[in-house]
Amino acid sequence: MSYLIDFILHIDEHLITIVNMFGDWTYLILFAIIFVETGVVIMPFLPGDSLLFAAAAMAANPKYHLDIWIFVACFFIASMLGDSSNYAIGHKVGHSLTKNSFLSRFIRKDDLVKTELFFEKHGGKAIIIARFMPIIRTLVPFVAASSGFPYKTFLHYNLLGNVLWVIICCSGGYFFGNFTIVKEHFSLIILGIIVVSLIPAVVGALKARLSK
Repeated sequence: MSYLIDFILHIDEHLITIVNMFGDWTYLILFAIIFVETGVVIMPFLPGDSLLFAAAAMAANPKYHLDIWIFVACFFIASMLGDSSNYAIGHKVGHSLTKNSFLSRFIRKDDLVKTELFFEKHGGKAIIIARFMPIIRTLVPFVAASSGFPYKTFLHYNLLGNVLWVIICCSGGYFFGNFTIVKEHFSLIILGIIVVSLIPAVVGALKARLSK
């Protein structure tokens, strides 16, 4: 877990290592990370927003020879396939996943309950909003499927959410990631992105607690 935290907070340094070691395979590696983060319901702790921001920032730097448009395509396809995979898991196994003694270690029941409340309150819009919320975005497709939300409707909202997510995160990294002040305080910027992303989930949890 300590390595994961270090990877997220110093993601720029780790990405440089990956690019230097694997070259063009970097696209496939980051595709896999985003797919797993969104598609495997027990992996909500992998980096999402920060990874897109950092990768786009590196693509803006000519010395790394990375193509921003390949990143955009990889991230969009990975998130779409991941969410559909997650939906399929929720449709097939539903809440029985949390009853498994091993898998329940990765899915906190509190997080699942918060996601259900969030989805019940916002409906289809929750699929778009959750795309910008770590942990919640991994659980929303699962909850949508297990609650009987139609896949065609889910796909409609998911398409819009993923387009906005990839454009906003990649644009932010590409146009601002290489500013001197951003490069000097990159870890703080990434931490800020994570904190801002979590605000809606925290507010929702507080409202749910107060309503009780």
